[in-house]
Amino acid sequence: MSYPNHSSPSSFILTGIPGLEDAQFWIAFPFCTVYFMAVLGNITLLLVIRMDPNLHLPMFYFLSILAAIDLLLTTSTVPKLLSIFWFQSHEITFEGCVAQMFFIHSFSTAESGVLLAMALDRYLAICKPLHYSAILTGPTIAKLGLAAVVRGIVIITPLTCMVTTLSYCGPRVIPHSYCEHMSVVKLACGDTRPNSIYGITAATIIVGLDSILIAVSYVLILREVTGLSSREAHLKSFGTCGSHIGVILLFYLPGLFSFYTQRWGQSIPAHLRILVADLYLLVPPMLNPLIYGMRTRPIQERVLSLLWQKGIQPPAQVLTSAHH
Repeated sequence: MSYPNHSSPSSFILTGIPGLEDAQFWIAFPFCTVYFMAVLGNITLLLVIRMDPNLHLPMFYFLSILAAIDLLLTTSTVPKLLSIFWFQSHEITFEGCVAQMFFIHSFSTAESGVLLAMALDRYLAICKPLHYSAILTGPTIAKLGLAAVVRGIVIITPLTCMVTTLSYCGPRVIPHSYCEHMSVVKLACGDTRPNSIYGITAATIIVGLDSILIAVSYVLILREVTGLSSREAHLKSFGTCGSHIGVILLFYLPGLFSFYTQRWGQSIPAHLRILVADLYLLVPPMLNPLIYGMRTRPIQERVLSLLWQKGIQPPAQVLTSAHH
């Protein structure tokens, strides 16, 4: 099917995971489980922080923003992905595809900004404790959270607008599970270099700048911690920083892998590229509540107390660990 110049197709066809079409029905089950855990974990985190006045602190406000972004990010993609895998619902309208692309990339950019704000919060709490409350006031936290979201919208809006101005001719089939920017641009005819250059430049600057600043903050934190005399404090701080850095790497590395291989990774099997891209939108939102939230003592104790009130007795070893 062909389209005249400057036209947009009424819809696209999302294939799912190219090369694994026969296995997609079964792949959907672990995907659905991870999505359920991500939704449950992030909603629990939001409710616990909202209900407990003792958790109305900068770190937990940033956690709330991160949880809200993760909920929006996964829900903008996973239901459609599951409908493709289970019900062969491959078609997506052009407008729906552009909207999905906007949500995926803007919320991913916003999440990067929130992770940076959280690293700043930890740096100030550990390295500048006397100035912590004076710097991270309520209005400052709101401005940082808003800045992260606005930055994502401002950077990604031109990207999605550029996609709508392209002419699409030939196949409408997107070899992907969702409307990722480059996978859609590849279906356009004419000069798509501005789209490619803008997309790659934006991703490189955002990830490069944010990850460098996050790395610097954690290096400074670890340097401060090594000056402590307590071995227990060393181990606890290294364990916490290590788990945080692990989640951050799980967010950045698959994202960059997915983005760059869409442009230059044709030698990498398509099913591997798409699987990594799918997991990139699922695994960090599932792990964030566990690593940042449930491993944090005040949240852990609050969740356990709620379970106790509901008549669900937590395992003895969990109760013991919560009070150490």
